[in-house]
Amino acid sequence: MKQRTLVQNMLLVLAFVALAAASTPLLWSGDQELVLYNFAGVPDGAAPYDYGNLVFDSSGNLYGTTQTGGASSNGTIFQLVPGSPAWTENQLYSFTGGSDGASPYAGLVFDGAGNLYGTAGAGGSSTACGSGPGSGCGVVFELTPASGGGTETVIYSFTGGKDGSIPVAGLIFDASGNLYGTAASGGDASCVGEYNDPSGCGVVFELSPVAGGGWKQHVLHTFKGGKSDGASPTAALLLDASGNLYGVTTLGGASNAGVVFELTPTAKGPWKKKLVHSFTGGSGGRYFSHADHLIFDSAGNLYGTAEIGGNLNDCGGGGCGLVFELTPKSSGGWKERVLYEFTGTAGDGAYPEAGLVFDADNNLYGTTAGGGNGLGVVFELMSNSKGRWSETVLYAFAQGNDGCAPYAGLILGSSGSLYGATPFCGVDADGMIFELVP
Repeated sequence: MKQRTLVQNMLLVLAFVALAAASTPLLWSGDQELVLYNFAGVPDGAAPYDYGNLVFDSSGNLYGTTQTGGASSNGTIFQLVPGSPAWTENQLYSFTGGSDGASPYAGLVFDGAGNLYGTAGAGGSSTACGSGPGSGCGVVFELTPASGGGTETVIYSFTGGKDGSIPVAGLIFDASGNLYGTAASGGDASCVGEYNDPSGCGVVFELSPVAGGGWKQHVLHTFKGGKSDGASPTAALLLDASGNLYGVTTLGGASNAGVVFELTPTAKGPWKKKLVHSFTGGSGGRYFSHADHLIFDSAGNLYGTAEIGGNLNDCGGGGCGLVFELTPKSSGGWKERVLYEFTGTAGDGAYPEAGLVFDADNNLYGTTAGGGNGLGVVFELMSNSKGRWSETVLYAFAQGNDGCAPYAGLILGSSGSLYGATPFCGVDADGMIFELVP
């Protein structure tokens, strides 16, 4: 489940660390890891999940969120300023768990004026999803950076009804300044998804700026589950050049293993939904959780990861996860191709929880939460002239102080370095930000 509790995740990671400590760590000599910042917990941030990945500004500063920590243990928004060797953290905002939101799982996105936008999976003004600090149905927020911090404004607070609840994914902008995102629950109360507070299988929403100030929410699609629709969207959306939206769900479809969907705007009325692909589990993969977003290549093919699936003889019988490609067919529909299946062995990764990123040479990069030394890896996929892909492990997390179980994806810096986050381990076991230098 995407929103597994921090305690559940920490128990899993402790098991990984114990296994790694009992074995000889495997180190790859290709890339060097630099620890940019170690989170220290309250009042500092902790657990930088960053399902939307980190983001750079034009000055080379990094921005992201932590799911916990801060003055009230409800999460933070942070900035990292480059330094040598360590970077300096500025805590821009600490969530209180009230109407301002709580537990931001996803990354951030800039508008043209330099303001940051994101989601918090809890908090807000509604009590339909629970009351008290850290409860609520979630919010969409704007942060206006200022000297010494920033000013947060809630631009939408979910009610837990038809408008959705529990937004755990990041946001995207279109050219007109509208925001698009997903809520993992709420919507149709008769549909039971992964989150039952309240019931509902989630929605896709648009937030449009209103003349004179404020934002208006429009629900573009309400998920119904079953064989013909998805349920529980927990990943950010992807916008193509024609204005169509693409995304994934963790449930629903032919085998209730999740789907890839497309939403197309119409001249009047609701957007039109089309199933691009239904995951079947097994060698077809199951898009189960934690994968952040799909990406396009220059030819219009889609790429993504499945946390489990692949060879069912691996990773306890469920498969260790895979990387897939979806190619549009001239006759209509899409064709799935598995590019790589993880094995979970000491020389490979397991359980890719995040999306992928291309470099200028069309190589793919990503992370896995397990495999390697048991603490996860950073990997590269390269294709040859015949279209076959091969994997190289660039870095295997080794002893905990260098991080472990990276749930977040990567971003590529201008110098060719890769930047990412791990929600656990580090010096204070509260997560860290790293750079891999080629």
